Amino acid sequence: MVELQKIATEQRNPHTTHIDTLSTLEMVKLINQEDHHVADAVAEVAPSIAAAIDVIAERLADGGRLIYCGAGTSGRLGILDAVECPPTYSTDPEMVQCLMAGGYPAIFKAVEGAEDSKELGVRDMKGIKFSKRDVLVGIAASGRTPYVAGCVEYARELGAPVIAVTCCPGSELDQMADIGIAPAPGPEVVTGSTRMKSGTAQKMVLNMLSTGAMIKLGKVYGNLMVDVKPSNEKLVQRCASIVCTAADCDRNTAIEALEQCEYRPKVAIVMVLRHVDAQQARMLLERAGGRVACALKT
Repeated sequence: MVELQKIATEQRNPHTTHIDTLSTLEMVKLINQEDHHVADAVAEVAPSIAAAIDVIAERLADGGRLIYCGAGTSGRLGILDAVECPPTYSTDPEMVQCLMAGGYPAIFKAVEGAEDSKELGVRDMKGIKFSKRDVLVGIAASGRTPYVAGCVEYARELGAPVIAVTCCPGSELDQMADIGIAPAPGPEVVTGSTRMKSGTAQKMVLNMLSTGAMIKLGKVYGNLMVDVKPSNEKLVQRCASIVCTAADCDRNTAIEALEQCEYRPKVAIVMVLRHVDAQQARMLLERAGGRVACALKT
């Protein structure tokens, strides 16, 4: 109990000790006021986030994988980030994954004792054949979750880079990692409820890690997601809008190009702007490492 009380995420927030006596509107305003601290806390660790993005992008470009691991809210945030990569950037589902303490059932319901086992972390890492080519991101608000520590120790034994995303600077995981990212948004509105400010801070960091890496891999042109996977009608329409915007062409021209390249926006953009067919556009992109801006200059 004494150890738990020393953890930053378990401290009592002096500004919210009366929250149970407030009106609903006052309660909402107080929570929002506390949430304002989150973005500032993330801004403080921007250099560490940038360093982590460079490592992740390098590993992915070399055929490695980005593996998140976590328990509870932290694990679910990792899953959310991982599963959004294929539809947003057309990545292979294997490229970005998340290991969750307790496995699939724990996504929806807590699995008793799962987060307290280092052995489960090691087992799950072996289960996905984690190697030194990959990069591990351990997510734990408290910076002390045994499951995550087990994953981190295994990754370090293999010589793979390790990044920690916590909300406790100087925590066990923060010190174990090659790059520690530890925004400190302050005590929670409800003491110890790390799904709130800590969870929001972690979500912001994970957004930056995956998005930054994908940008560096050429999956964004300008600020357009030119590798989006047209898996539903909304995304099919988005592909057309992306090509129209990037190539400054009308919708018919965009759709005609997309139909010739299996609805790959980056290929269609190069086709329209370089006045080439789909095969030639693919070759230009391949030579440019998949980056539209470079393909348009060659």
